[in-house]
Amino acid sequence: MKISITAKWRSLALLVLVEVFIFGLWFSASAILPQLTEEWRLSGAAQSWITMSVQIGFVFGALIIALLNLADRIAASRLIAVCALGGAACNAAIAFFDYSPILVFLLRFGTGMGLAGTYPPGMKLAATWCKEDRGLGIGLLVGGIVLGKSIPHLINALPFLSGDGMPPWREVLLSTSALAAIGALLVGVGVREGPFLTGVAPFNWRFAGRVLSDRPTRLANFGYLGHMWELYGMWTWVPMFLIVSYGAAGWNTLSARLAGFSVIAIGAFGSLAGGLLADRFGRSKVTVASLILSGVCTLCAGIFFSTPGLLTVLCLLWGFTVVSDSAQFSAAVSELTDSRYVGTALTVQTTFGFLLTLISIRIIPPIVEVIGWEWAFVVLAPGPVFGIWSMLKLRSLPEAKRMASGHR
Repeated sequence: MKISITAKWRSLALLVLVEVFIFGLWFSASAILPQLTEEWRLSGAAQSWITMSVQIGFVFGALIIALLNLADRIAASRLIAVCALGGAACNAAIAFFDYSPILVFLLRFGTGMGLAGTYPPGMKLAATWCKEDRGLGIGLLVGGIVLGKSIPHLINALPFLSGDGMPPWREVLLSTSALAAIGALLVGVGVREGPFLTGVAPFNWRFAGRVLSDRPTRLANFGYLGHMWELYGMWTWVPMFLIVSYGAAGWNTLSARLAGFSVIAIGAFGSLAGGLLADRFGRSKVTVASLILSGVCTLCAGIFFSTPGLLTVLCLLWGFTVVSDSAQFSAAVSELTDSRYVGTALTVQTTFGFLLTLISIRIIPPIVEVIGWEWAFVVLAPGPVFGIWSMLKLRSLPEAKRMASGHR
């Protein structure tokens, strides 16, 4: 099937830009946790729920989308636009109300539901433009998502906002919501499906279960679960970890905020590199290598707590490797599953992945209270171990030849 190279890369570039704008919503409240904790006197549990409520909303929204096959029955660009606007509205609303724990958590829940309608459909859109280079295409998309998630940390670190004190948190929420609204407009008018779209799928709520009953797809999802156990525990708490480390050493807090932004943002380059390498050398090889490297960083982070400079270097490597495999689990599922239900399969994958992150995000604060920051992240190490085992098992199956044009 011949496609216009110009149309392909123009569409992918615009789609990536859209996801950058939209996914600032994810960590918009997590980035301002120091301010919220100071103003609202948040406990460790409440700090966790600021992020966890987004995860729960995402899982709930993704479950609805998967059971109703919405990602395969509604034009992906339309679904992304509507959901992004809903998420942006919920996120912005927090800035206009007095603090109420229930209200904040409900609005963050609504933000997560909106994001559920933008992530899997976005991956499906990327897949409709790519075949032999699907790892690169989805890698670019995930890279855009990663970069978008780092934006609140960048806004929160801008010198003209922070001055000599704590940055004003409402501006962070409103800025990320405005960007998401722009993203919704762009995707609604400028992004269309590519030539590898298989058409509208018939409604089949049972297909969501088949994603887990098929062994190759199940193993790819198991690898994703191991990856997700580590990823969101790291993304949520490493920026705070860096602030504490810098503060203990008497280093500048603004530098710590910029380091937190950089640790997440560098994952965009990791995702791109993972896509390029996986299409050439194989999905399982790249995911296993990434999991090994990020797992080592997980174990070693605490060693450098008292030396912020070395800790920053390690966390940058961690940020690069912890997400370099992410898109490849999704690319593998898109290659292993029924092509008519790629959107549903990807939604099921993300549903279970983000459900698991509720645990890894929540367990860090109580561990910090008991043993301190130095060794809190060791609890994330079982994720990479499980992911490595799963992908090696998948590699041994004959169906693995369907991945990356036979490169397993």
